[in-house]
Amino acid sequence: MDFKTVELPMFFVAGIAVRTINQEGRADKDIGSLWQRFTQENLADKLEDKEGNELYCVYTDYESDHTDYYTAILGCKVSSIEYLPEGFTGKAIAHGKYNVYTPEGKFPANIAATWQHIWATAEGRIYTADFDVYDVAGKSFEDIESKVYVAVD
Repeated sequence: MDFKTVELPMFFVAGIAVRTINQEGRADKDIGSLWQRFTQENLADKLEDKEGNELYCVYTDYESDHTDYYTAILGCKVSSIEYLPEGFTGKAIAHGKYNVYTPEGKFPANIAATWQHIWATAEGRIYTADFDVYDVAGKSFEDIESKVYVAVD
């Protein structure tokens, strides 16, 4: 699976969060629940300072690496995380280098396959904050387009 490396400026994401782990299907269940709640409750509409219409799923606050606990935040890119609606979490995504993967196939299986590949092959990961960006506008669930960004040194 090919990737390109880009340098990104610091930015903010705000959304709802869960602490999870990639074992025994727990992350799939936990992150799936975030998606369900975020979309059913139209939580993006509560973010007054969002930038763009994409959804972000950020993986951060790793205890060690992808085999241990981390926090997943599903939300939107915003101009500030100073004042957030009740129940929302904000995170500054650090300026830095990211390997960018473009999943192929139907969502969400394509995201899972991309992450399986990254866990098996990615070197140089720094486990600060990795994230997926989803273009959901006007698309059916299976046709959601995405990119996966992995922080590297």
